[in-house]
Parts: sequence; C-alpha cells; structure tokens
Amino acid sequence: MVIVHHLNNSRSQRVLWLLEELGVPYEVKRYERDAKTMLAPPELRAVHPLGKSPVISDGDEVVAESGAIIEYLADKYGQGTLIPAPGTAARRRASYWLHYAEGSLMPPLLMSLIFSKVRNAPMPFLAKPVAHRIADKVMEDFVTPNITLHLDFLEGELGKSTWFGGEDFGVSDIQLSFPLEAAAGRGGLDASRPRLMAFLERIHGRPAYRRALEKGGPYELMR
Repeated sequence: MVIVHHLNNSRSQRVLWLLEELGVPYEVKRYERDAKTMLAPPELRAVHPLGKSPVISDGDEVVAESGAIIEYLADKYGQGTLIPAPGTAARRRASYWLHYAEGSLMPPLLMSLIFSKVRNAPMPFLAKPVAHRIADKVMEDFVTPNITLHLDFLEGELGKSTWFGGEDFGVSDIQLSFPLEAAAGRGGLDASRPRLMAFLERIHGRPAYRRALEKGGPYELMR
C-alpha cells in the first residue's frame, strides 16, 4: 500500500492527484503546518531526514521530491499510461518538465512570496523605507522579469500541443500544475495568457483532480 505523507497546502497534492489518475489504492497520513511559521512538523523527519513533503512510503521504499515521486509511481503503476517509455524523445520531454517545474519555474515564484512577506513584515518605522526599497528593487529588476519570461515560454509551449507532454495528458501536466496554480494565485498569471488559464481550467475539471482535493483538502498556494 502506498502511503502519502501529506502536508496541508503543499506539493503533495500533486501526488494524491496522480494516484487518483492511476487508480492506485493509497493511504493518506496527514501532517499540519505550524500556524505561525508555516513549517512542516518535526514528525515528518521520522519518515525522511529533511522532514519535507511530499514523501511517500511504498513497502520498504521511501521516495521524496515531487518529480522523483511522480516518475516512480507512473513507472511502477502506470502500465504505459501518463508517462512515455524510457529512452524515447517523449520521455526526455517529460523528464525535462519534471525537473523544470521545481528547478526553474518555482524559484522566482518563491522569491516573489518571500519579498512580499519582507515588504509586509513588522519592523521598526525607520527600517521600513529601506526594506521596501530593497524588496521593490529585487522584484523589479529580477523576480518579475523572470516570472514573465517563464510564463511567456509556457504560454508558447501550449501553442504547440494540447498538453505539455504532447496531445495526451500526462505526468508533465501534473508536475507543472503546482507552480502554475501558484502563479495564478500570486505570480501574475491571468487572462493575458489564455492558453495557461485554459490549461488550469482543464485540469481543475478532471474527476481525479477533484477526488484528490476531497482526499487532501482544499489548499491555498503562495500565501
């Protein structure tokens, strides 16, 4: 039995969704973030030394990191669906998206969240103008241009095929869902990029996606 160590408002929602798409039985073990720090509880370190989510247990196997988990589950349980065969051009494309989502797309989105918190954090009155100028300068010169670059790139990719991996829905779309939902929440993704907005509408309409939300609970991203 696959056990998903599920942290609220986290990337592990994608893992629940994938398992629902695959029709694989699983158990959800829930963990709650600290209400003040938003950090994962120390109990997760008993599962994996970093104490992060997502992480799954599958018999004696413990697998961490979203992309690695998605690839592992799709390879083991997919029976040729959702992930292309190893050694093919389609698989290399899928692998690219599995790495790109967290390695390239998420960092500027996280920086956007961090600097918005810096700007709104309580601090001495005289420090506020300095902190605001620094945060605004980093956002203007680096973060916002990088987010724009990535969103434009992704909008263009969806002009080439229905889904990110091609004409069929697959693991690439599941992996990219989290950063794109985060971008729609606080990263500037809006109706000016209609293909990406249509992508989000399509995934939200999938029965497996809705079932995963019922199992994992609603989540608010980039808050």
